[in-house]
Amino acid sequence: MAEQTIHDILDVMKILPHRYPFLLVDRVVERTLSSGKNRVGSTIRAIKNVSINEPFFNGHFPGRPIMPGVLIIEALAQAGGLSCFRPEDPPMDMTIGSVKETRFRKPVVPGDVLELCCEVKKDRGNMVLISGRAEVGGEIVAESEILAWFTPREQ
Repeated sequence: MAEQTIHDILDVMKILPHRYPFLLVDRVVERTLSSGKNRVGSTIRAIKNVSINEPFFNGHFPGRPIMPGVLIIEALAQAGGLSCFRPEDPPMDMTIGSVKETRFRKPVVPGDVLELCCEVKKDRGNMVLISGRAEVGGEIVAESEILAWFTPREQ
């Protein structure tokens, strides 16, 4: 049974500034927003369909394609940015400030459906701490804490 899509790729592209080949979220299937001005407690579950056509597979690694760990973290950060989005906010970009407590447990390969699950743990206005985990088939493949900040988007 296919999961319901809350935000499709066109919605994602309206929120995130990323484009091919660095747009690493295909759709959002679950999202909860915190109440009030604070983003703490906001969650998201987004999907990245990993295809052999990804440009990084040409060199990582020939004969044994594996999604680079830094791109899994980037995908988590993008999902985390989507979890922070509120329609009333002005256009903002999110930049990774630090990555902590990162663990890679299993390789991500072509054909995998990467589930990106994030929760906002702290909100300091223009800075957030996001706890993220990436899963394939219900198994955790990576997890990380991402500190990020928001800056107004140049129009």
